[in-house]
Amino acid sequence: MKIAVQKFGGTSLTTPELRSRVSSIISSTISSGRKVVVVVSAIGRDNDPYATDTLIKLVKEINQQPLTREMDLIMSCGEIISGVLLANYLSQTGIKSRFLTGQQAGVVTDDNFGNAHVLYVNPRNILEDLEKGFTPVVAGFQGISENGELTTLGRGGSDTTASALGVALNAEIIDIFTDVEGIMTADPRIVNNARLLEAISYNEICQLAREGARVVHPRAIEIAMQGNVPLRVRSTNLDNPGTLISNQPYDINAPRLIKDQLITGITYTSNLTQIKIEGSKSNGKAQLELNVFKSLAGAGISVDFINVQIDRIVFTINSDQAEQARRVLQAINIEPAMEINCAKVAVVGAAMTGIPGVMATVVAALNAQDINILQSGDSYTNIWCLVKEKDLEKAVNALHDKFELGS
Repeated sequence: MKIAVQKFGGTSLTTPELRSRVSSIISSTISSGRKVVVVVSAIGRDNDPYATDTLIKLVKEINQQPLTREMDLIMSCGEIISGVLLANYLSQTGIKSRFLTGQQAGVVTDDNFGNAHVLYVNPRNILEDLEKGFTPVVAGFQGISENGELTTLGRGGSDTTASALGVALNAEIIDIFTDVEGIMTADPRIVNNARLLEAISYNEICQLAREGARVVHPRAIEIAMQGNVPLRVRSTNLDNPGTLISNQPYDINAPRLIKDQLITGITYTSNLTQIKIEGSKSNGKAQLELNVFKSLAGAGISVDFINVQIDRIVFTINSDQAEQARRVLQAINIEPAMEINCAKVAVVGAAMTGIPGVMATVVAALNAQDINILQSGDSYTNIWCLVKEKDLEKAVNALHDKFELGS
């Protein structure tokens, strides 16, 4: 049985015209000889009536620190509404359809409410529906814990659902339909000549996603990578094939020209605060480090971009938690130096491994624009620099131009 998993984001289902477009995509895929399993997100965004954020606001008007178990119950409603509507729409257009919640689809998770991880998938109900000629429509973003509690998978959870089902069903392809054309070399909102990437490796897209690109959730990519199932990011509104994510080019009835480039793309994370803590070179330094990171973890503050040096500790946090972090550190007699309004810019490319001069090129590009590098780091496939947020757009454009990604 040839199976395609197709996930449609909330913006793809907001109007009758878009739902008609979704129906046409599913019908065309079925006509090509594949069975389709559909995964949906909640309809709309922000203040739209059935959007997840709208449901969250309802509860937070009553309690700013809501009960996590109960929050998962209400947050799961958006996908149920979306899925029931689409299943009925498909049935009206002649596509036999049946809606399944995450539990009914066999998505089993741990019990970490609000950010659960998938433990395994039992796709028995889905396979039975496919055998009977139904097109299952599955609520993304949700599952069931082993002790029977409804859970949600955190931001980007519908992508994770699609990947988990794709692997469990040994699908030919996982299609993530959204409101963008595919994966771009940089954010097209700030880089005018950002270019669509026809293909990208799992590793590269994981790095882009972790460093700020928000097209696909990194957990979804990692699951697809583990199962070696190709994943595509496509626009609901366009007929082009989007961006293919795989270990190697995957021929879907058409040849692809893969351009061998040192750098794949530029991405960024904004709204950061850099924290510096001057430490002693004495034997007490190890205890200082332990106290700092243990205290911040206990307060639920995530740290990133960590440099532990012989006489100082440097890291970044989300600016929304900056004052909380200051209070936590002051409580253990540490007065941190804080650099607010920062952003992290990342250069990503699997081909940079072992190639000398990439960091020199990054520094040259930023220096040419008088952009100060507050902190830097690297891995095998990326280099990241911390800059002032006022320089963010200039930095992304400078790096995009320097590595000739628009050509």
